[in-house]
Amino acid sequence: MFARFLASAAALAVATWLLPGISTDVGGGRWAKVWTIVAVAAIFGVVNSVVKPLFQFATAPLILLSLGVFLLVINAILLMLVSWVAGQLQLAWHVADWKTAFVGALIVSVVSFILNAVFRRGEEHR
Repeated sequence: MFARFLASAAALAVATWLLPGISTDVGGGRWAKVWTIVAVAAIFGVVNSVVKPLFQFATAPLILLSLGVFLLVINAILLMLVSWVAGQLQLAWHVADWKTAFVGALIVSVVSFILNAVFRRGEEHR
């Protein structure tokens, strides 16, 4: 479970680093940004475990018709929701617009998939 959290935090950090529309406007240097990403990853985990299943249930026909591609739309919506919650909690992490959220969702999904695969492979060797 901790490995999945770290994978999500790393995926969010990669998306924040690659996309100019996702920003952390934190003063105080690199560690302030790291702690902001960790806090956003915690929010992301809660949103993914509570809200995402509801969205998937409500949009199951669209997910089936699109062969799962609609999951990227759901992930983009959830990324915008995480941005809003972070703003409400006065965390300096923001997603600028829908396009950025969609590309960010794609980046977060790919990076999380790769890192979770690496962590699972490491667990198999133990």
